[in-house]
Amino acid sequence: MKDGPDIAHIAALIGDPARANMLTALMGGMALTATELAAEAGVTKQTASSHLSKLEAGGLLAIRKQGRHRYYQLADTDVAHLLESLMGVAVRAGHMRHRPGPKDPALRHARVCYDHLAGDMGIRLYESLLAKGHIAEQAGEPRLTDGGKTFISGLGLPLETLAAHRRPLCKACLDWSERRTHLAGSLGAALLDHIYANGWAKRRDSSREVIFTASGKQAFEACFG
Repeated sequence: MKDGPDIAHIAALIGDPARANMLTALMGGMALTATELAAEAGVTKQTASSHLSKLEAGGLLAIRKQGRHRYYQLADTDVAHLLESLMGVAVRAGHMRHRPGPKDPALRHARVCYDHLAGDMGIRLYESLLAKGHIAEQAGEPRLTDGGKTFISGLGLPLETLAAHRRPLCKACLDWSERRTHLAGSLGAALLDHIYANGWAKRRDSSREVIFTASGKQAFEACFG
């Protein structure tokens, strides 16, 4: 066996359809119970518990305990980025699960990717920051420019606090639906929180879909047009 990271083990964990459905459900950033994840995967609670134990042991999930309840969430943002990248590969290769209804177009328009904005609106936010010189790309990764620091501070976001996070301030995340970049990292998460706090949009219950109001779209365009 060759030395180095064992990607086969991680691929096997993600490759099971039930476990893949559980991980996808957690891409919304919410912590879910074993019962909720069993429903997402279409398996019994006992089977779900076995899958969840394997995912936790493999370092893909973390557990939060609150009283007698146990909640599962993705281990970290690296896992979220891995899943988003795999979704992009699946789309490009033509491996799609087709379900009736408006869910897919709505998710393509605006959705949560773990804790930041994705879909068409996320792409527009990223490209606006890039076009206005607030971020610049270096070796494929965005960095905040001096003008961007002024802009972000003007929005009232705590730049020093965001920069002090263990995770990167700015990170490129390849959007599975648009196949272009949206903004992840602590700044991407803070900008989505800023959108929520200003009432421009809200998240649909039990979904990754982000719904912008008419006035919220106008405000978004004025800020990131």
